[in-house]
Amino acid sequence: MMKTKNRSRLCSTVLLVLAQASLTHSLAAGDYAPAAGQPGSEAIAMNDSSIVAWATSVESLVRGPQDISNAESALASYGSGDNALGAAQGTSGGVVSLGDGGSITLGFDNPIYNGEGFDFAVFENGFSDTFLEFAFVEVSSNGSDFFRFEADYAPVSAPPSQIGGFGSVDTTEYDNLAGKYKQGYGTPFDLAELEGIADLDINNIVAIRIVDVVGSLDASYGSTDKDGDLINDPYATPFSSGGFDLDAIGVMHAVPEPQTYAALLGLVALAISLMRRR
Repeated sequence: MMKTKNRSRLCSTVLLVLAQASLTHSLAAGDYAPAAGQPGSEAIAMNDSSIVAWATSVESLVRGPQDISNAESALASYGSGDNALGAAQGTSGGVVSLGDGGSITLGFDNPIYNGEGFDFAVFENGFSDTFLEFAFVEVSSNGSDFFRFEADYAPVSAPPSQIGGFGSVDTTEYDNLAGKYKQGYGTPFDLAELEGIADLDINNIVAIRIVDVVGSLDASYGSTDKDGDLINDPYATPFSSGGFDLDAIGVMHAVPEPQTYAALLGLVALAISLMRRR
């Protein structure tokens, strides 16, 4: 009987702690878009009808170490580059792990252009709304010169304490970083933000590079945002699946094939011809 009472007290205590943590989390929300399903979220579901294409080729894959602070660390090794091709799976497996500071560059059958709203979305395999890993996003219109979206980390509490490898993050504190949303949901990007950059044609993006954020608050290793602030990301993750885990990149605005243009012009010509006959 005593054991039953003790278990009951323990369960009650755990529930109370979780409730308090949830309340604190909601009160401490940052300036940026919240988790998938919440009002104001920018998450793109993997089956969203706006997605018209997916990455089709791996241009390069550079794995990072499982723990950048360990000179003898093995490289991340989970998955292969091909796991990032095609439609998002929205599962924990079927991804490619980049390791600390690792990167992968993907190509597409048709260039991406700057349309209305978001132009593409990056999918990771985060297990929940708060168990996430982040990456920088860079684009290129010639396959060699890459330009990064300006990322921002704006913690509600300062200075922040290091988030552990299995710690929780508040997605409202992060902007322009892939990985803001749990598996099955992509983080969208708008090419209009990069308008005016020399050597970049935002209407002819042929490659996208994903670069893992090293979330260490040790300046010797950690990645920084647009303002030079260290980005607090779950660290360390000394596993074969360490670092950002890329599921897929979905495209909302892809330049049509030349034959598509020809078909459209043919339809327009036919319509004009029929109108004249009337």
